[in-house]
Amino acid sequence: MPPLSSTRVLTLWKARGNIDFVRLEGKVAIVTGAGRGIGKAYAARLLDEGARVIVADINREGGEAALEELSARGEAIFVPTDVADEDSAADCVRRSVDRFGAVDVLLNNAALFGDLDKTDHSLTYLKRVFDVNLHGAWLMTRAAAKPMVDQGRGRVIMQASDAAYIYAPDRFEAPVFDGLNSFGYNQTKWGIVGLTKFLAVQLGQYGITVNCISPGPVLTDAMKADLEPARIEELRRKSALHRTLEPEDLTGAAVFFASDDAAMVTGQVLCVDAGLCMPA
Repeated sequence: MPPLSSTRVLTLWKARGNIDFVRLEGKVAIVTGAGRGIGKAYAARLLDEGARVIVADINREGGEAALEELSARGEAIFVPTDVADEDSAADCVRRSVDRFGAVDVLLNNAALFGDLDKTDHSLTYLKRVFDVNLHGAWLMTRAAAKPMVDQGRGRVIMQASDAAYIYAPDRFEAPVFDGLNSFGYNQTKWGIVGLTKFLAVQLGQYGITVNCISPGPVLTDAMKADLEPARIEELRRKSALHRTLEPEDLTGAAVFFASDDAAMVTGQVLCVDAGLCMPA
């Protein structure tokens, strides 16, 4: 029997009446890309921990469906949000403040991945990937920074990827050179690592921490569509724990970074990947 995830353990303990505390009671958290997959798992766990959650997603249908499911766990609202659009990002934060009076946690999860066109290496498309994956995280953080500074506290959680560290040369082998790969996803996730550190330096003086989760391959529907089963099995065998990840396996790291336990932790990147990638 595989080990239980931290989310499942918390749920079981609550159901048995063994736990009456939560780590994020009264906090307000925005989770981008929360309409499905990893983002929805983050939102669910933050609700379980007592936070009020803004489900921010560009897909209205998916976001509203997620909200219907998540509302059974706690207080949440759905805000249609295009993180790559300056006005939309600002509106998301404004609606959070109008509804709940604060923004305590911003979890920048939204990114092009499952719907990423890996065959398009044009400059136009590369700019689009940067607009969503990297500039979108900056726009959301810029919008949330002002209320966090006014509050004198805040937690920003970025999301990179092991794709920033694992170069996988076998995936780019070709007998004939037909042009330079854009490496758009990899570039943007490496950019998130750097942006985390620069944001942490500027915002730390105002009581705001900025940290980053770097997931390994997580078995979302998007990941299963992207990787052949043999490739997933190869990555499982290469990990130190010989495990694959589910979305819920990332949520403990998010709760830690969002909580007071991480009050003195900032500018850090935590790889949550079963030991697949161990950057120095």
